[in-house]
Amino acid sequence: MSNGAGRPPEHRPRTVSAPSIPRALLHALTTLLAAFLVALAAAGPAGAAPPDDDLVKVFVVQDPARTGGQLATLPSIAAAVLGDPARADEILRLNQGQTQKDGGALTGPGDQLHPGWILRLPQDASGPGVQLARDTSGQGGGTSAPPGSGQPAGPGTGGGQSSTVLTIPLAAAAALLGAVLLALVTAGIVGRRKVRAGWSAAGRALGRLGEPARRRRRLAQRQATGRWFDADAESVRRAYDALGEFAATDRAPERAVHALSVDPREVTVWLSPSETADAPWTNVDGTRWRRPAGAPGPYAPSGTAPAAAAPTAACLVRAGTDADGRPVFVDLSRLDGVLSVTGEKAVARDVVQNLLAEIARTRPGTPVTVLRGAADAPPVLVPPSLRQVPQAGPQAVAAPAPARGTVRAAASRRPLQGLVVVAGTPDGREAAELAALCGPGGAGWTGLVYGGSPDAHWHWYADGEGRVDIPVLDLKVTVPA
Repeated sequence: MSNGAGRPPEHRPRTVSAPSIPRALLHALTTLLAAFLVALAAAGPAGAAPPDDDLVKVFVVQDPARTGGQLATLPSIAAAVLGDPARADEILRLNQGQTQKDGGALTGPGDQLHPGWILRLPQDASGPGVQLARDTSGQGGGTSAPPGSGQPAGPGTGGGQSSTVLTIPLAAAAALLGAVLLALVTAGIVGRRKVRAGWSAAGRALGRLGEPARRRRRLAQRQATGRWFDADAESVRRAYDALGEFAATDRAPERAVHALSVDPREVTVWLSPSETADAPWTNVDGTRWRRPAGAPGPYAPSGTAPAAAAPTAACLVRAGTDADGRPVFVDLSRLDGVLSVTGEKAVARDVVQNLLAEIARTRPGTPVTVLRGAADAPPVLVPPSLRQVPQAGPQAVAAPAPARGTVRAAASRRPLQGLVVVAGTPDGREAAELAALCGPGGAGWTGLVYGGSPDAHWHWYADGEGRVDIPVLDLKVTVPA
């Protein structure tokens, strides 16, 4: 046919109309346009913002009433904004001797930080706690309070000057909003799906480009934690001191402490759900109890160090750091046999490697035997201060007894006599040897497996970010590398 009337519907000419912009897009355009006009009106004739070459990054110490009772410390600030609690000394050097608005000053690493103090940070600090303030050290001293901090300028915070308000230059605001409006209009005309797919692909590509650098930063932070553990003996001493408060007395039997967390401000312990602690300990949840660091219980020992502990005493090791950068100790003598760490293989190996390093620092000479499990498991290095034996020979090993339940409910204390390390999931022969050495009725050794072990009493799970989930404690820690 010569005309279009008899063509099939799919071949009929269609009237081309103006591109339709969906309602949501129109709403976004209207909102952005309103914001653009408000910015123009608010800017007025003020002109450009003051130069920002004297802006510095600061951290404002919050009142504990606004942070759930947690008062910041130099290590916790360094962990939050620098990713490394060991960099607390950098913050100390930047602020040492600077008079704060309440007349106090930071003089040493152990000083308590007061709410309202404004602490200057290194320029690579980042995170939600980082604010910008104006450096007034050349105008009478100190740093002016950052906008929105609620802190007036005063001694040490600007030398009596008023707070500095940061503004966005009018030209920059106009250019930014204009570019956003243009991009949205273009997206509606050209085609939402193609633009959305392009942005998604670009985001994935940028994510892939940034992933190696992010992993390197994460690894560097974990390595810094390992160096911190090597040099920090004070937290170990304080952990054993806190543990002594729950030892058996003529008034009460021993209360099982499965884990501890210590820092200069407070001590936290994980008890069994059925057990309680006396004042000054306060209950945080069903199993966690907390007290201020300077308020030990009435039966606390003084100066109990791991080297002086009896052979049957606990074996505290730092499993890693919690979300606030505090070291978390677990008691290996409460494993009641075997610990199994699964998940990311390299991180699981790091968990076992760190536990060996912890034992080497506090119990040198402990015998260790290594069993080769899965062929693809990364190898473990036994610290030279531990005594590596080629093969452990249990004497008169009895038949394994039935399992007695979960760790928190039924595990009993087993003194650390020796360690069996299994690289990867053990095969049948190695599983039998592990049970003979570490199982119920066995030789009394403790097993550390970075791989699956169904007979283990404790199961930890590692991810690729260096974090380890400890379900029995409802806790996640970052392990050293």
